[in-house]
Amino acid sequence: MHLLRMTTVAATFCVMAPALAASSNGIEYITSDSTFEQVSEQLNAALDEKGLTLVATIDHTQNAANNGLELPPTATFIFGNPNVGTPMMQCQGSVALDLPQKMVVRETSDGVRLEWNAPEYLAERHGLEACDLPLENVANVLRDVAQSAAQ
Repeated sequence: MHLLRMTTVAATFCVMAPALAASSNGIEYITSDSTFEQVSEQLNAALDEKGLTLVATIDHTQNAANNGLELPPTATFIFGNPNVGTPMMQCQGSVALDLPQKMVVRETSDGVRLEWNAPEYLAERHGLEACDLPLENVANVLRDVAQSAAQ
């Protein structure tokens, strides 16, 4: 009986846990079974919890509708922490093209997907390798934020 309960709990967790994967071109993503609205709300909360400043949210679906076009629910959240981004820009000013960090939330046929640029990709793209930057810490924070949002 005890083993059966543990198996049921484990199976339930596996079904409810968001799937994390890495994609090509430095884009990381996680897919959630939650609604677009839930993921968006949870993303806002996760950013706040991590002390990240939300700079803007772009509602691409509404922008498309304003021009007579259709787009599944899609939004870009622009956020950052000047204590992390500024040293990156001091190292190489071109990284300002990609900062503040962005996370896209969009509805797909596989669920709601959160996507973001891997910090290692930005380091390679902008030649930040020679600088002493906490890229692994940044990557971990981004994954934590995405996982919190995807719950």
